[in-house]
Amino acid sequence: MQIKQRVYDEKIVGELIADGTHPLLARLYAARGVLAKSELETSLSGIIPPEQLTHNLTMAKLLADAIAANKKLLVIGDYDADGATATAVAVKGLRQICTILKSGAQVDFLVPNRFEYGYGLTPEIVALANTLRPDILITVDNGIASVDGVAAANLLGLQVLITDHHLPAEVTPNAACIVNPNQHSCDFKSKNLAGVGVMFYVLLALRAELRSREVFANKAEPNLTELLDLVALGTVADLVKLDANNRILVEQGLRRIRAGACCAGITALLKIAGKTPEKVTAQDLGFYVGPRLNAAGRLDDMRLGIACLLAETEVDAMQKAQTLHELNMERRNIEADMQDVALSALENIEVTDQYSLSIYNANYHQGVIGILASRLKEKYHRPTLVFADAGQDTKDGRLLKGSGRSIASLHLRDALDLVTKQHPKLIIKFGGHAMAAGLTIREADFAAFQSAFEVVTRSLLAETDLQSVLETDGQLDVNEMSLQTAWILASGVWGQGFAQPVFSDTFKVINQRILGEKHSKLILEKDSMHADKKRYDAIYFNYADSLPEHIVAAYALEANEYKGLQTLQLQIKYIQKMPVSS
Repeated sequence: MQIKQRVYDEKIVGELIADGTHPLLARLYAARGVLAKSELETSLSGIIPPEQLTHNLTMAKLLADAIAANKKLLVIGDYDADGATATAVAVKGLRQICTILKSGAQVDFLVPNRFEYGYGLTPEIVALANTLRPDILITVDNGIASVDGVAAANLLGLQVLITDHHLPAEVTPNAACIVNPNQHSCDFKSKNLAGVGVMFYVLLALRAELRSREVFANKAEPNLTELLDLVALGTVADLVKLDANNRILVEQGLRRIRAGACCAGITALLKIAGKTPEKVTAQDLGFYVGPRLNAAGRLDDMRLGIACLLAETEVDAMQKAQTLHELNMERRNIEADMQDVALSALENIEVTDQYSLSIYNANYHQGVIGILASRLKEKYHRPTLVFADAGQDTKDGRLLKGSGRSIASLHLRDALDLVTKQHPKLIIKFGGHAMAAGLTIREADFAAFQSAFEVVTRSLLAETDLQSVLETDGQLDVNEMSLQTAWILASGVWGQGFAQPVFSDTFKVINQRILGEKHSKLILEKDSMHADKKRYDAIYFNYADSLPEHIVAAYALEANEYKGLQTLQLQIKYIQKMPVSS
């Protein structure tokens, strides 16, 4: 791995400081592409107006008409954290509006089991939904690829309203309305809204439409800010880019959680993960809450996760959060076993000669292949696709479900699209983003796909793209290496596309001891201009090898709490050994 320092414009840093930004934060923001303080807006009034999202006003009118006509609305969700939070936002928001207006409209949701029905609004899911006798289907975090499913719904006389954020194919569904910042001809400035963010924008437009119809006369308007904790969770967990618009949504959600004003489900999931809601960070949502919520969709049924988010009492939420926690522990064990099998299989393959990894094992669990792909991608820094038995037979043979993760230099969905153009019958269906995608192929075609995907990745990547790079924010002055700095950084919104600050410097290893046979607890010494040399506690997770006396370390600052006392600790991300000075 290569350690590379982020670059920034000193002029921008100076301007940010002059506008009142903390000097260290000014440097960090400039290195992440911030050009002016206006991009650091945190109030909800700073988001892009809902009316600028293509077709959002049309969607609002259709929903307002449906509520006025006492229609039965059925939200069709997805089985990941974004889909779960988007479903919860849709159900909570629409039910709140119906209650205020004393409408007879009904709002329910359906999230079909992924192992039985697959992904998206398929004809099979439409048939299942139709048994509930809805008037309108509202998709959240899915639907943009559901051409056949929407056609099936139209034949049944069901109106389909699509809210999604995934990239569309050339042909889009014939729905009554589609709201998706990434759909063709949409000029919405933020293409990075998560599915939950899109649904929140729809509700904002719906409230404005109802306001214009004067239906809130002598009534309290719905307080949609109550949904921002869910919006923050789904946005962070789905790993969408935290652009200025998304950072506002996440910041506002974090404030509600810290203030104790969030839903019982998120509070329960935080507590069961050992996290204090009052001190929650964006990283906590991504590393602790998201995986537990996702475990329901990966191993069981996401209805459990959504029920946790919709729980109205602390007792109910804690019971469901405990079940989700247990599912997540099971998921981690399955993942570890699958990773051992994968690494063993790769021992006989010269990975350095390949530009991609495509692996299949009939015993892999369908719900965990995405995580395994992510782990292997991190280890080998190659676009990685992992396949499992889909449990389906066709006239052409057994089907495989694949899940992929990519590196920054390769747009995974576009790469799969290129495979399809070169080999039209190889991929049955696919979809996704630049960094993640899913697909279905025939088991008999696995070797052919493996070869075709390797050819495509070689055509799109340079050898230098396969070199893993760890970007850091350079050195910290000894006065900046403080507990106060750790607190300042922890309060910020960091994540995908707006990376958590990581610094790098040379240290002398004063002491190293191994914790739990796999972690290194360190005391590091940093030279300074002061007469004394500063020493710091540090932790390097999942590293137990002996270290030399002198190292270059990439690290994050964190506040380590023990028995109520907080001290500064360096969390080591990577260590580069260096020769001892002569």
